[in-house]
Amino acid sequence: MDQKCYSVAIDGPAGAGKSTMARRAAQALNFVYVDTGAIYRTVAYAALSRGLSPEDGDAVTALLPELRVELSWQEGVQHMILNGCDVTAEIRKPEVSDGASKVAALPVVRDFLMETQRDAARTHSVIMDGRDIGTVVLPDADVKIFLSASPEVRAKRRLLELQAQNRAATFDEVLRDIKERDYRDSHRKTAPLRQADDAVLLDTSELSLQESVDAILNLIRKKTGL
Repeated sequence: MDQKCYSVAIDGPAGAGKSTMARRAAQALNFVYVDTGAIYRTVAYAALSRGLSPEDGDAVTALLPELRVELSWQEGVQHMILNGCDVTAEIRKPEVSDGASKVAALPVVRDFLMETQRDAARTHSVIMDGRDIGTVVLPDADVKIFLSASPEVRAKRRLLELQAQNRAATFDEVLRDIKERDYRDSHRKTAPLRQADDAVLLDTSELSLQESVDAILNLIRKKTGL
């Protein structure tokens, strides 16, 4: 008898810590962590590397047939493969991060990447994080969590990450970027950021990283019986 594959959808705004928390929870449960943001970053990287604007819908649409986007896991770490080349490091640059939000607003890009995401959930027990996982990508997920925190807390966390990477930034700049990203993600026409009706809201503003991960694990175990 085949073992059941469980799917966990974690949605939330930029800087909520979705990736870090989802990754740690997946490790604890021996699930595969799927970073959907990295998938969109890969398309943004492909556009930028060809001198195209991620906001240019016509140019990005014309580019898609030339792209083969694949997921690979090496020692539990997700790698992004673009046309046979590992671009995992390249897609983490700030300009690619900003471009990812812009290409994600294009319906044609979301449709193009939908099957890549769903296929991962069909073949593995996954924790998948993003903006529309519980509402669009995996509407039948076993567990849905909407992870959030105040913009100020998210900006503080993001600033610490940037400082650890020796990147110059101020709190005000990071806070402004997060608020702009929130507005863009929640007001886009296609699959806007919102909490699924059956998702559990988890506000981590007052929680440490480990407390947040523990809360996620408790929710998953309660829902699945694992």
